[in-house]
Amino acid sequence: MAVRHQLIRRPPRSVWAVLADPTLYGEWVVGPSESTPLDQGWPEVGSQLRYTVRLGPWSAEGVTTVRHRELGKELELEAAFKSLGTARIFLQLRPWGEETLVVCDEHPLRGLGGSLHNPVSEVALQLRHRGMLARLARLVEQQKPVEVASA
Repeated sequence: MAVRHQLIRRPPRSVWAVLADPTLYGEWVVGPSESTPLDQGWPEVGSQLRYTVRLGPWSAEGVTTVRHRELGKELELEAAFKSLGTARIFLQLRPWGEETLVVCDEHPLRGLGGSLHNPVSEVALQLRHRGMLARLARLVEQQKPVEVASA
């Protein structure tokens, strides 16, 4: 199971704002070049988005489904990509002073990815997470800080 963490220099509400925007998915997730919500409820449980992966002239689509969410704290996704199968991606936001410690835990669930899961694929996931969490941090830190709503 590939687990990695990243300290982001913004509070959890700012990180959550990026995670809750399905149009930004392709900007922080390593692999997809674009994403499109399939319904209006992202990131409600059961909501989905379609993403496109491009490699030179080749492209393919996958679908990501929200399986669990605890508003502002946890987001658990199942990413399905054709014959490769599905993977579980769990993101947890932990307050760290005025910053956020993001913990990412991913592992294959079904299909070819699950069948071929081994220490080498684990290293590949760690490298993917390093890039993904760094991209998430950059994206969140470039956004205008999310203000706390006053009552």
